[in-house]
Amino acid sequence: MARSARYKVKFRRRREGKTDYRKRLALLKSGKIRMVVRKSNKFITVQFIRSKLEGDEVLAYAYSKELEKLGWLFSCKSIPAAYLTGYMAAIRAMNAGIHEAILDIGRYPSTRGSRLYAALKGALDAGLSIPHSEEILPENERIEGRHIAEWASTLKEENEEHYRKIFSGYLKRKIDPEDIPNVFKSVLEKIKSGVEEPEAKEEGWV
Repeated sequence: MARSARYKVKFRRRREGKTDYRKRLALLKSGKIRMVVRKSNKFITVQFIRSKLEGDEVLAYAYSKELEKLGWLFSCKSIPAAYLTGYMAAIRAMNAGIHEAILDIGRYPSTRGSRLYAALKGALDAGLSIPHSEEILPENERIEGRHIAEWASTLKEENEEHYRKIFSGYLKRKIDPEDIPNVFKSVLEKIKSGVEEPEAKEEGWV
């Protein structure tokens, strides 16, 4: 570590690689509510956050695990799950009086068609206004999980042993991966028809 008297220890979250403060400052200067999208090894979280001097205030949010209550029994970290979570969070945001926001993907790399942008597309389709470029959004085939269903169908015919290995988790629970597009549409309709509001949070999970 440098010993100069002018050396300043970086903020903990900067040292841990969790926050890019220059990028965060640019977002805060806009004065707009942030649509914060984060992912873990199992789930997707979408929050709409207002930044204040005393700390972030979460105005609306959705967690992909909530999709299980609506009949989604597939992966909660997939592109379809990210879209549904983004859509659900956006509905709640609009119910809270939010109609526009800016996207905050933190320190994740910007990858075209990724889960992060699937969540963004969900929010856009729900009716929110969020600045974006159309080319970064996933195609509808991937949003609805049709690519997974088609791959499962092909794999089942060409190599059933490999099919059973890849989709073993689903098969043990008697879930057919070829049903993903149909279940996706069913869950989306349930979200559109009304989503129960989660308990309010005072601080952001960022």
